[in-house]
Amino acid sequence: MGLNLIPLEGFPLVKPGDDLASLVAETLAKNGFSLQDGDIVVLAQKIVSKAEDRLVNLTTVDPSEAARDYAHITGKDPRLVELILSECREVVRVRQGLMIVEHRLGFISANAGIDHSNVSGPWGEPQDWVLLLPEDPDASAAQIRAQLQARYACRLGVLIIDSHGRAWRNGTIGMTIGLSGLPGLVDLRGQADLFDFRLRITQVAASDELAAGASLMMGQAREGTPVVLARGFPYPLREASLSELIRNKDLDLFR
Repeated sequence: MGLNLIPLEGFPLVKPGDDLASLVAETLAKNGFSLQDGDIVVLAQKIVSKAEDRLVNLTTVDPSEAARDYAHITGKDPRLVELILSECREVVRVRQGLMIVEHRLGFISANAGIDHSNVSGPWGEPQDWVLLLPEDPDASAAQIRAQLQARYACRLGVLIIDSHGRAWRNGTIGMTIGLSGLPGLVDLRGQADLFDFRLRITQVAASDELAAGASLMMGQAREGTPVVLARGFPYPLREASLSELIRNKDLDLFR
């Protein structure tokens, strides 16, 4: 049947404390679907962060001297820069309008993944509110997966994705920031190709490939479809974590 990517229409706006597994189940039912063995539920990072109350009001942030220095270089709000510094291990590059950092979760991203689009505070005001990435996206994915597997009595995967840029390429793409129950990497080394040549280096970033496809279905602006049901994933499900997708710094030729 191939891979089917099904955006779940009518997903409600998420508030701090919401039970995402229950919201997914309710939206699945409204769309006429139930989960079955091998399905993967792909969630946009933003709804996970909102449910986990990762909202921060910039008026509560006191920027450090380092944050003010980077703000002078980038032109960014020093309060936002302070949050970026608090969420990262290392500042990799800076220029006007941009900070590239190594996030505390290990990946390289712009502005530590902190977002202002489609973000509002508890009473709906968008001003001065920003959204941080989940504290532990792997744990978030595992919790949601456990709840959904208990509800549907089947084996599932859960993938949390965010939009990232890439070295040498324009534009953003959906990428994995947390996963449970599906492979991040699929190692094809040792397998034969069509001409019986044994592959030596090929490892497929399978969860990132799925993330990109699901992100295409979600959209980036006003679409309001932050959850996609993936059915027909072409690799066996297994336990995994984000760490298998993170390249060791000593092998990273882009830094």
